[in-house]
Parts: sequence; C-alpha cells; structure tokens
Amino acid sequence: MARRRREEEHENHERWLVSYADFITLLFAFFVVMYAISSVNEGKYKVLSNSLVNAFKNTTAQPGGQPIAVIQGAPLLPVKPVAKPDKAVDQKKVEQRQKMKNMADDIKNALQPLIAQGKVKLLETSRGVTIEINDSVLFPAGQAKLEPASMSAMLAIAQVLAASDFPITIEGHTDNVPIATPQFPSNWELSAMRATTVLRLFNDGGVGAERLTAIGYGETRPVDTNTTPEGRARNRRVSVLIDSNRPEEPTELREARPSP
Repeated sequence: MARRRREEEHENHERWLVSYADFITLLFAFFVVMYAISSVNEGKYKVLSNSLVNAFKNTTAQPGGQPIAVIQGAPLLPVKPVAKPDKAVDQKKVEQRQKMKNMADDIKNALQPLIAQGKVKLLETSRGVTIEINDSVLFPAGQAKLEPASMSAMLAIAQVLAASDFPITIEGHTDNVPIATPQFPSNWELSAMRATTVLRLFNDGGVGAERLTAIGYGETRPVDTNTTPEGRARNRRVSVLIDSNRPEEPTELREARPSP
C-alpha cells in the first residue's frame, strides 16, 4: 500500500489583514455616526445667518436710542407714543384722598365718646372709610327702631356726610341667633330694615338719596365668633361704607352682528 504523501500545509502570513479590516470598518462607522450627530443643518444655518445679517443691516432708531430689527420686506410698524401721566387725574385723586381724610377726622371728632367706649370703630379700607357701629347703640334687641339716645350721634354723622359727594352704602348685620316674628321672619329682614332705618335718617339729615344704598346681610358676614356673647354682640352691627370710588357710566353690551 503506497503511502500518501502529506501535502505540506501552507502557512497564511496575511491572516491579520482580516482583523485589521474589521477594525477599520468599525472605526469608520463610529466616525460616521459621530459626524452625523454633530453636523450642522446647513439649510437652517443659512436661514439664521441671513436673518441676522438683514437685521443688523436694516435698523431704525427710536428717540431713546434703542435699535429695532426690521425684517426685509416687512412693513414698518408705527412707533407708539409713550403715554404721559395725566397730571389732572393725579391731582384729582390727591384732592379726593384729602377730602376723605378730612371727613374721617370730622366723623372721629363727632363720635369720640362712642369710639372711646368701643361702641364705634372707624376703619380705613381699600374702598374708603367704614364706620362700624354696634347695634346696642342704635336699636333695642330684635327691633329696627332707633334708640332716642342714638339720634344725635347719627345726625352728626349725617351732617358730615351731607357736605361731601361720596357714595354711601349702609350694611345691616346680625348674629346667628334665629329670629321669627311677624315683622321679621328671619335675620335677613331684620338686618335689611335696620340698614334702611339708618338710610332714612341720613336722608332726613341732608344726604342725597341718590348717594345712599341699604343692604341687609343677616348673619352671613360675621367679624367675630358666634360662640360667645361678646362675639355675637360685635357681629350685631351697622356698617356705613363711604366709598371713594364713584360709579362709572355704564356701557351697553350689544350683540355682535354677523358680517355680510
């Protein structure tokens, strides 16, 4: 049996090129991905560049020296005039505040004894001045007829108010103790009648009826707790709000007509 001659195995000295080619391919792919991520959108860059160039080439100046960028081809917007403060309006507000302060001082002087006893409080609010009068000064319990002793104090307030032209709102308030009489089925009617009684007295004292408004809130707006006798006594009150803001002329809201 003849021996087979074993062919000598040929050693491949270029096998490393395969690995090298794979490495180069991966490296190339990596750089392609990095370039794609970091590349700038040329179209957007050109639009931005052109806009900046046009903006800096076409500028108009305001009197204050601030440049305004103008886009080429767009119509120029008119410069809005700076609104100057109306000195007449400001002066009128100053005069109104002074009148309100003088009137508050006159009311404080007229009611000084009651203020010292804690029966009357003079409060300054965002709307004007509020006179808070405890109902024990004005009315017997559960009634809306003024006490004779309170008439002089209320007329003194009316005289001060008559000399001004501010709108006046009179608010009646009660505690949460229910009432049910033929004249006053609930605290709503009692508080409203007490406010109306004070309104009539002011009108008789010279305050114009067109300036007067009476509102009854019942027990819905307490200023203290209703769980104690002292708190309920404070909640039973009449508040006289002297409004520094005169009502504006009403504007009718018309239904928009459909365009032809």
